[in-house]
Amino acid sequence: MTDVAIRATNLTKWFGEGETRTLAVRGVSLEARFGEMVYIVGPSGSGKTTLLSLISGILRPNEGSVEVKGKDIWRLGKDEIADFRLKTIGFVFQDYHLFPRLSTVENVAIPLILKRVEWGQALAQALRYLDIVGLKGRAHLPPVKLSGGEQQRVAIARAIVSAPDILVFDEPTASLDGDTGRKIIEFVKTQVLNEHRSILVVTHDARIFEYADRVVKMEDGRLKSIVEGRAA
Repeated sequence: MTDVAIRATNLTKWFGEGETRTLAVRGVSLEARFGEMVYIVGPSGSGKTTLLSLISGILRPNEGSVEVKGKDIWRLGKDEIADFRLKTIGFVFQDYHLFPRLSTVENVAIPLILKRVEWGQALAQALRYLDIVGLKGRAHLPPVKLSGGEQQRVAIARAIVSAPDILVFDEPTASLDGDTGRKIIEFVKTQVLNEHRSILVVTHDARIFEYADRVVKMEDGRLKSIVEGRAA
């Protein structure tokens, strides 16, 4: 296996046409390797989340290409790219996106159900991953009964339950206090990241920069710099 998990080349994305056209991402090229956590940072409106969406197969670029594990994802058909995302990429969102009417363990089991894993087997596997994030004892509670940090750990368990090669975090600590946010990211760095997985994190939170292997800085839709994490 190549050590390059993601290779984005000359990515450009605009919204609207003519005089109303807005360039969100302008010719960005970068790589993310297996075994590393890469942060994408910059001020609001700099194109961070748009870039993340282009890389993870949510938004189609107007120009450029994205290779994930050597596969040019934007050459895939609509159904193929949806299947590729399901099998390869795990998402953790700022607002958790947990289903309030489902229990914690049922929330974690969702990616497995989508992959047609039998219900009982999916719940058993979800319980194992809740144990990994320290929440097995909260398995049958609804999300509303959990703290913000616990809900974020449920979201992480859901993202990793199907063993994706790529994990994508969009502002994972924005709704958490500083101490909880650092604990969550430290957990991700020490327990979730491994040599077969690459993690991308969009964040404004300078308090967690120390956990990055590399930091990609964006400004006005452009890649401004790429620096080693501790130098950020």
